[in-house]
Amino acid sequence: MRELMRSKDLLWLLFRRDVVAVYKQTLLGPLWFFIQPVLSSFAFTIIFSVIGNLKTEGPSAFLFYLSGMVPWTFFSSIVQNNSNTFYQNQNVFGKVYFPRLLMPFSLTLSNMLKFALQFMLFLIVWFYFVYSGSVTPNIYALLLPINIAMIAMMGLGTGLILSSLSIRFRDINFIVGFFLQLAMYVSSVIIPVSMAGKYKWIILANPMSSIIESFKYGFLGAGYFNPMSLVYSYVCAILLFLFGIMSFKKAEGTFIDKI
Repeated sequence: MRELMRSKDLLWLLFRRDVVAVYKQTLLGPLWFFIQPVLSSFAFTIIFSVIGNLKTEGPSAFLFYLSGMVPWTFFSSIVQNNSNTFYQNQNVFGKVYFPRLLMPFSLTLSNMLKFALQFMLFLIVWFYFVYSGSVTPNIYALLLPINIAMIAMMGLGTGLILSSLSIRFRDINFIVGFFLQLAMYVSSVIIPVSMAGKYKWIILANPMSSIIESFKYGFLGAGYFNPMSLVYSYVCAILLFLFGIMSFKKAEGTFIDKI
């Protein structure tokens, strides 16, 4: 961490590069930050609520799905961006030395900016329902900064572990998207935990579920909130983060030979 702090100027440059490069030469540019969660939430509303008649919590199915998609997109983007760090940067890594962790950390920071913009979109929709009196938030909304930090740690740790494994197993790059899609459906993004019945334990086994539920419970004032489940998610996030850094540091010494 001391080495990363000494290289904060390079971290800032990499962060700027990541933000600019993603939407460079795109027609809508940063608007894609907003389009992605909105389209997904509309699709889930039509498919699950209108066609599938799946009950949701809160005053609006769209708001329910949007409140799940914003934190989930933050997590999945960090995992996906960092799961292929060594292959994406092998030319740079092979030419000059700098703390390799700067790459995944810069990607995580750029995803935090993306989350901030999407959260602003969520707040606009949320304020409409608060103003109409159909949503009553509670004090658990103040857990937001801790939840953001835990999602970032969980996503970064998972991405670093997958990146380390991808040196030996190229298949990792092909299954990450499928794994994230499957994990989303086995989480509280789609199915409310309070309505899952005997299958509640399957959803809560996903460490992202309790964090998303606390986000929904705080801002929507409805849903499932269990402090012990949230502690389980936080412990998983910290362990994944630490194990991810150890795996990455171990892999960076041998990846040139293996790639």
